[in-house]
Amino acid sequence: MTITFITGANKGIGRETARRLIACGHTVLLGARDRERGEEAAAALGARFVPVDVTDDASVAAAAAADVAEHEGRIDVLINNAGVQGPFGDPGDLTAADARAVLDVNVIGVVRTTTAFLPLLRRSDDPVIINVSSGMGSLAFTHDPGRSESHVVVPLYASSKAALTMLTTQYAKGLKGIRVNAADPGYTATDINGHSGSQTVTEGTDAIVALATEGPGAGTGRFIDRHGEIAWS
Repeated sequence: MTITFITGANKGIGRETARRLIACGHTVLLGARDRERGEEAAAALGARFVPVDVTDDASVAAAAAADVAEHEGRIDVLINNAGVQGPFGDPGDLTAADARAVLDVNVIGVVRTTTAFLPLLRRSDDPVIINVSSGMGSLAFTHDPGRSESHVVVPLYASSKAALTMLTTQYAKGLKGIRVNAADPGYTATDINGHSGSQTVTEGTDAIVALATEGPGAGTGRFIDRHGEIAWS
């Protein structure tokens, strides 16, 4: 039985990932900071709700060291999905507070959560970490006129995803015995973009589900989109 913990899973890509992995036979721990929405989503999907705010040290520690350690005793897959967009468009008015708010969820939150859950992952026979990144963090994609990423100005989100992609490669090199990869959902219709994305949430979770279900022996340090493997850039 594969036990999977997903952050930011009460809606959008996180919720759809939970639904699909439950259908694949995973025991899913649905992490969310909003208790009412988290409990509703968990009840609807057949998951177990775990309250967690990835921006809060005490919340993350409680989720890992108390809640999950007590109930399941381990996790096999950690999916760092929680994310925020931040200001869109002209970067001339960005503030340090804006930057802190985005980075605290999209990058520092991943560090905070990964560190807290490592002891539980190391109890697994096949531990996996999946970071939900974005092509918006790719230097190549955001400079390619043929790609949609090159036509969007979302400075803090893009910067945070570039940092997350690099963080993933460093984890992949440094965390021995744990497969660490990143997934690019693509332009998916969710709250983060006002549901303007061209993909459904099911399409947007293809890469995440593929990484979560590929089994022992698969590679580490990869960036996967819904169509297969793409190079780090």
